[in-house]
Amino acid sequence: MKPSSFEYHEVRTVQQAVEILAEVCADDGRILAGGQTLVPAMAMRLARPAHLVDINRIPELAVLTVQSDHLSIGACVRHAAFHEPVVDGPLGHLLAIVVRHIAHLPIRMRGTFCGSLANADAASEWCLVAVTLNANIHMRSIRGERSLRASEFFLGYMSTAMEPDEMLVATDLPLLPEDTHFGFEEYSRRAGDFAQAMCLVSFELRNDVMFGVRVGVGAVEGAARRLAEAEAVLESQIPCLECFARAADAAAQAIEPSEPGDEERQYKRELVRTVVLRALQKTITAV
Repeated sequence: MKPSSFEYHEVRTVQQAVEILAEVCADDGRILAGGQTLVPAMAMRLARPAHLVDINRIPELAVLTVQSDHLSIGACVRHAAFHEPVVDGPLGHLLAIVVRHIAHLPIRMRGTFCGSLANADAASEWCLVAVTLNANIHMRSIRGERSLRASEFFLGYMSTAMEPDEMLVATDLPLLPEDTHFGFEEYSRRAGDFAQAMCLVSFELRNDVMFGVRVGVGAVEGAARRLAEAEAVLESQIPCLECFARAADAAAQAIEPSEPGDEERQYKRELVRTVVLRALQKTITAV
């Protein structure tokens, strides 16, 4: 199939983009960056925006910037930028591991980090990273700029706190301390398929004790989220398989799977138990 007719707007500045978006958002005007979800949806007539605002020729949006305490990711930075560490330390290594679970190479060459957040798919690896690391998400409209933490930004399945006239311009991820340990685990039926369950965990290890524990789970509920119940099991503990197993059990009990049937929900809980345990086990490979 082919998309329905639309008007194409090529812009060169953020201000130009938000001015046009303000004019066309009432007609389902959309921002076009990577387009790896939007364009196929248009081709199948599942999305019929009357206007596309192409931001790919705005130079400032294609930049990765390392600040004193965070990594700033512009709206047009591609997934493929993270194939190699983009910043020294644990954060760069973490992003380089996670990115290889995203779809297939051609999609990673075109899709964008911020576009994944704006799309807010529950099975998005970058949404899980943003929630787990407490990313700061920056938006812009003709009314000005505002920022939200990831926990405030994601409202549910493919739903965010962005207004129709706002565009996501950048995302900040905190730089992780050198003593940070992390683990990522994802289960999908085939390589490149959407995740069925995934987990990202991190903590600082001081004197062999875990502090600042974060346990995030995605692809099992309407949106990725941290699991305080599992974090509480691990905080101030010495890393060990026994406490990891207890945290995985707590995670499995804490989630509310979106599947309709009892068997499907139980299957998801077992998947969560597995991915949380495996992610935690990966954190101690270097301990």
